[in-house]
Amino acid sequence: MSFFTFFAGEKKKSANVAKERLQIILAHERSGRNAAEPDYLPALQRELLAVISKYIKINPNDIKVNLERQDNLEVLEVKIELPDAR
Repeated sequence: MSFFTFFAGEKKKSANVAKERLQIILAHERSGRNAAEPDYLPALQRELLAVISKYIKINPNDIKVNLERQDNLEVLEVKIELPDAR
């Protein structure tokens, strides 16, 4: 890093800025909650239903969102059962 870029600041790409913001949000979410199920999962499920419903007719019960934790690993599982194409 040069002296000029240190004081003038480097122009960061929007992808890098978004990634940094997401990391901060995730760290905040993880540290602020000890609940078994995060409070954002129902909202995520509703938003997925809204987006998918724009393209195909789908039953709200056909979308399942689950978060599993094992040690330091979190796995977000999204199951969407699509209707037959007939």
